[in-house]
Amino acid sequence: MKQSKMIVCKHCGAEIAASARVCPHCGGKNKKPIYKKWWFWLIIILIIAAAASSGSGSGKKETQATEAETTQMETEEPTVTQADTTQIETTQTDTKKPEETTAAESETAPSENETSEEAAETTASEETTSAEAAEAEPDVPTDYLTALLSAETYSKLMHMSKQGIYDQLVSEYGEKYSAEAAQYAVDHMVADWNANALAKAEDYSETMHMSKQGIYDQLISEYGEQFTEEEAQYAVDHVEADWNANALEKAKLYRDTMNMSPAAIQDQLVSEYGEKFTKEEAAYAIEHLDD
Repeated sequence: MKQSKMIVCKHCGAEIAASARVCPHCGGKNKKPIYKKWWFWLIIILIIAAAASSGSGSGKKETQATEAETTQMETEEPTVTQADTTQIETTQTDTKKPEETTAAESETAPSENETSEEAAETTASEETTSAEAAEAEPDVPTDYLTALLSAETYSKLMHMSKQGIYDQLVSEYGEKYSAEAAQYAVDHMVADWNANALAKAEDYSETMHMSKQGIYDQLISEYGEQFTEEEAQYAVDHVEADWNANALEKAKLYRDTMNMSPAAIQDQLVSEYGEKFTKEEAAYAIEHLDD
């Protein structure tokens, strides 16, 4: 008899049949990875092209705005008349009135529009990709730069970990870059790994209703997201989740799809090989199972 091909569940690491769409151990769906679909790469190419065109346009606008502000400042130099000098001398010893103080402060303080423009310019400069900065470096191979662009795309769109991005870049089923190009990319990219881990934790909580411990284990698993322990701990400490509600959703899933008894469901919820909810969370789920 021909033995069915086995694969590893990307959610819990257990071996399951390659044809299985739902893992019988954790209930996770084993879909074809998004990066293997043709339309995913079409979207990435369009995003990169849009970013390149908008980057060159915004640089010209900022230069024009700066020149206009400089010209305005040069033409608006204040003039002091003899009457103004006399008025200043006669009022030096007087205490400023509230109205005068407000007027003086309003002249020196930047307007809300000026503050917004300065903030926008600062944000635009901060959004300069590390790939553009790397292009200014001499003798950087083209494949290193394209690997860097791919790495930043994986970080921004899929919130992947540093190790996960490296593996994807060198994978024979992924980008197929050299180890040197992939290492250059993850070393020079700009990413907030804590924020990526948090985004992944929120996704696991909202879509798969996983427990706090289950999410932590998935984030650091070599078969999962491959974040560091510090990044995973940050994520589960800051994720906004109702663990009781997650346990209840898991309990209903076991009841409706596997016809399990309440006692069996409770054991599965707290099992270290199962969902890893706390006893209190599992008890809440069983108590409200028929609500």
